Amino acid sequence: MKLSFKYCFAGLLLTFGAVQAQNVTPMKEGAATLAQPMAKRDSNAVTEIFFSALSEKATENYPKAAELFNKVLAMDPKNDASMFELAKIDKQKNDYPQAKELLEKITTLKPNNEWYWVSLADVYEKSNDLAKLENVFNQLKRINPDKPDYYYDSANTYFLEGKFDEALKVYDAVEKVTGPSEELTVNRNKIYMKQGKADKVAISLEARISADPNQIRYYLLLAEIYGQMGQTDKVMETLERARKVAPNNGLIHLALAEMYRDKKSTNASFNELKLAFAISDVDVDQKVKIITGYFPMFPDPSAKASAMELARIAVNATPNDAKLNAIYGDMLSVNEKFAEAKAAYQKSISISNQIYDVHEQLVRIELSMNDIDGVLRDGLNALSYFPNAPWMNYFVGLAMVQKKDFTKALSYLKTATSLEFQDKRLLSLCFSALGDDYHELKDNKASDDAYEKALMYNSENVYTLNNYAYYLSLRGEALDKAAEMSKRANNLQAHTASFEDTYAWILFKQKKYAEAKTWIQKAMADNKDKSATQTEHFGDISFFLGDVDTAVANWKKAKEYGGNSPTLDRKINEKKYIE
Repeated sequence: MKLSFKYCFAGLLLTFGAVQAQNVTPMKEGAATLAQPMAKRDSNAVTEIFFSALSEKATENYPKAAELFNKVLAMDPKNDASMFELAKIDKQKNDYPQAKELLEKITTLKPNNEWYWVSLADVYEKSNDLAKLENVFNQLKRINPDKPDYYYDSANTYFLEGKFDEALKVYDAVEKVTGPSEELTVNRNKIYMKQGKADKVAISLEARISADPNQIRYYLLLAEIYGQMGQTDKVMETLERARKVAPNNGLIHLALAEMYRDKKSTNASFNELKLAFAISDVDVDQKVKIITGYFPMFPDPSAKASAMELARIAVNATPNDAKLNAIYGDMLSVNEKFAEAKAAYQKSISISNQIYDVHEQLVRIELSMNDIDGVLRDGLNALSYFPNAPWMNYFVGLAMVQKKDFTKALSYLKTATSLEFQDKRLLSLCFSALGDDYHELKDNKASDDAYEKALMYNSENVYTLNNYAYYLSLRGEALDKAAEMSKRANNLQAHTASFEDTYAWILFKQKKYAEAKTWIQKAMADNKDKSATQTEHFGDISFFLGDVDTAVANWKKAKEYGGNSPTLDRKINEKKYIE
């Protein structure tokens, strides 16, 4: 387990002083020095080599630096400064065993040097040698008894070893240095919980509350402890005490909501949630997490309504938060309030335009509402921030097809296919739209190729199957293939009037008039609107079945329903089928 020590191992600059044989000014015990006096000439040579090594190290020429430090040690085997520098180089190379050997040696040579022990602690921590860490922190407390960090690290080592009583003794010792503190209380309570002594934690927290009754976090911690002890009555009692102190604290209401939920008091729980969500200080992410917690229950209308209500309250409390407006839009969309959802997404984007998902949700809503102008406006706005978003390029391209701007549509649809390689659904949709676009541009080969790719990525893309089949039939090409695709589309998505009309028309082209009549009647029955095209097709089929009166009657109806082609007028006037 990795320890988290409070001290820093930032670059410690060691003072190096040559020790002369005579008239030497003593250095402090903890400082790095050349260990033994030597002849002046040798001392000068060692000093020169040492500083050359430091220079090489400064330029990151570590192999040369190590070579020179080792040369110093050959001349002065107890030179702790060189050992320390070598240990630092070894640590940088992640050679902790070698660094440990050097540091253990120099802490023996210089047992009162604080920084040598700190560096050794780092090595033991990396190797998870907790037993040896005990001694290191004992030494550090001996050297610097007024530094609380060493006590906390010592106690943490005991804690990780499971020596809880020893850790508590260290906390008692640090309290004599620093006095009582919340950090001490928290750390002691961690140990008490490990020891199964939750009652001691409760007593400790009650003492903190008595000392500082306005600190709500103590009540919340105490409530949590009572909950772990199974004392639900005391949980409620503690939370009610907290409510009296801070009635507008959202965390208290959230805790009460959880308690009521556990008691199956659904209404009381929801009321507490509403109170919490009305408080702007409650963390936005926590509110979002609670709302999304309703998602698995969404087939239940009451769950959808509850989530939407909480989102509404949250937005009212914090109206200028992008996340909350976005989640409110999601909830409105789930509840099929699309116009309101659109407004919520637009508000979210006006606050922050850097959340791509909100842009996409807005455009999807506009597509579902057939707001093609909105798709173009908001899709292009999204692409100004996220130009490499495949779905958004597809949406804009699709909208341009709808607006009959076919040349521009090609650019966006092709871009979408070049940006996406794994989403087969999107690729199928893109190539399907490209097939429609190329058809409008009279490029039949490119259209067919695009449709083939769309079906390669999704062989059950019903709109591709239908459109590809229909356009083949208009050209009178590959009618058997067209019939097969059209029939498959109808099998996959039955009672779709446009698909049934396509199949009827292909059968008509194949001169299978009786079957064609059956399918055109299905299309007209499934179509909620009066279709001029389908009615005209029924007339065409009737004519070839020898029922001229029915044919003319339906051609006239097609005229009434909006059909206005010259060919239709000729059919009516000449009472015969015109190609």
